[in-house]
Amino acid sequence: MYNVLVGGAAGDGIETIVAVFEKALKRSCCNVYSVRDFMSRIRGGHNFTQVRFGNGDISSHAGRLDGIVAINEETVNLHKDRLVDNGFILCDTALKIDDSRAIKIDMRGIAKSLGNPKVAGSIAIGAVLKLFGMKSEIAHEIMRQTLKPEILEANLKAIDAGFNAVQNRYEHTGGNDTDRMLLSGHEALVLGALAANLRFYSAYPMSPSTSIMESLNAKKNIAQIVVEQAEDEIAAINMALGASYAGVRAMTGTSGGGFSLMVEALGFSGIAEIPIVIVDAQRPGPATGFPTRTEQSDLKFAISAAQGEFPRMVITLRNHNDVFYQTARAFDIAERYQIPVVLLTDQYLADTTTTVPLFDLSKVPPIPQRENEPDEEYLRYRITETGVSPRRIPSKSKAIVTTDSDEHDEMGCITESASMRVQMVDKRMRKIELLRQELQEPEWIGSDEYDTLLVGFGSTDGPIREAIKTLVEESPEKYGALVFGDIWPLPTQTVSEKAAKAKRIVNVEQNATGQLALLLREQTGIVCTENILKYDGRQISGEEIVQRLKEMNS
Repeated sequence: MYNVLVGGAAGDGIETIVAVFEKALKRSCCNVYSVRDFMSRIRGGHNFTQVRFGNGDISSHAGRLDGIVAINEETVNLHKDRLVDNGFILCDTALKIDDSRAIKIDMRGIAKSLGNPKVAGSIAIGAVLKLFGMKSEIAHEIMRQTLKPEILEANLKAIDAGFNAVQNRYEHTGGNDTDRMLLSGHEALVLGALAANLRFYSAYPMSPSTSIMESLNAKKNIAQIVVEQAEDEIAAINMALGASYAGVRAMTGTSGGGFSLMVEALGFSGIAEIPIVIVDAQRPGPATGFPTRTEQSDLKFAISAAQGEFPRMVITLRNHNDVFYQTARAFDIAERYQIPVVLLTDQYLADTTTTVPLFDLSKVPPIPQRENEPDEEYLRYRITETGVSPRRIPSKSKAIVTTDSDEHDEMGCITESASMRVQMVDKRMRKIELLRQELQEPEWIGSDEYDTLLVGFGSTDGPIREAIKTLVEESPEKYGALVFGDIWPLPTQTVSEKAAKAKRIVNVEQNATGQLALLLREQTGIVCTENILKYDGRQISGEEIVQRLKEMNS
């Protein structure tokens, strides 16, 4: 397994280098896991991407580096301490890098001789491919599929120049599995939404959720969907609710600050029983916070947002495979229970690119067919044993389809009746008990014999998996872990059973207050004895979890 960092300033073409490198690795049958770290600026600053690859399963990023592709000196200064002794630093001869591991190529000079100074990045691509024993023809093919004819030839020559400038250093580590896709977390989310028959998406751009709108917008014509950039988040959620009321599956997306503006409309979804899927791509707050960084601090907010009490579901997405299937499931749950479903992602999961097996569409919940209208009187909010009332679509029904944000009777007319108020609240809340019957329990990682139980949710899944794998190999103490996906209503059976057997319970979260631990104590009485918390805007790694546990044990 290898780990290469590509770094420089915004505007240096880092993303182009990484995109071609990732595709070349995938076509060489490598598994890929790339994590991005970038500043909130258009040019300047320090941005980097770590590309981890090999023929084994990869579930997270890692700290140790086998190579650095440095566009500037700052990249080397910031990351050289993580580079292994026999690693490499690939850079331009103009950089003042005094390190025996440096491989210097006159990239700028070669690019200038090719008539295009911007092809220096392609020289770096060719060199990296050669170092890892891959073929330059793979990059040629990628370039032919992506570049305009007027710049293609110079880039092909640049790749060859870089390829010929170095010697092969590492063995090619690709496997034989070609049935895999290379995509980001939010690209997986988009595919899950489309598989669930998403027809309308509205949003206001807000990092890191903007990539959802960009990806859907690129597919809107072929998918025949509406993608609307609203003037703000209030308009975005109300547009989506209007589309859902009109009969199509609808979704909106934002980050924590935008979700704050959506709160009133979230409550409207609850009382009017209009299904909707809402994506909250978390970033560090409050206010603007760290716009391009990651955190898991919106959990309690998503569970309790909006005044009053009404049923909702909150699903935290764990990994790219999980993102696809849970997103598709969210639409099914929202429609069957006529409730809002909140999907929690974060910047780490949103922007990380990895290879995943082809998705199995047979596992996507089927889209229900509308039943023929019964003869009896239509009551939009009919009081039922399940709490789910009949839902008809305006213009497609003979009946008048009413809705209201005030409390209402079964017909949907505003009421001041105390007894009707109680009946309506009870009706809506009965959905929660029905929903509990199909909650997915947290996923178990590790062996059945364990002393220490780790608990986490969402995107800590990958790092926790990496940590457990290392601990099983290196530690005499026995470890296991539970990572929650469905988190509200909270599934309690498995965590109660596993916690009862543990000598200690360690909570792993990307926030400052241990929100999952607080939720577990509130809902089950289970107390986490220790916490591993990180809230500096960077994702915790499996190596960090292992190190923190060692510190606890010493």
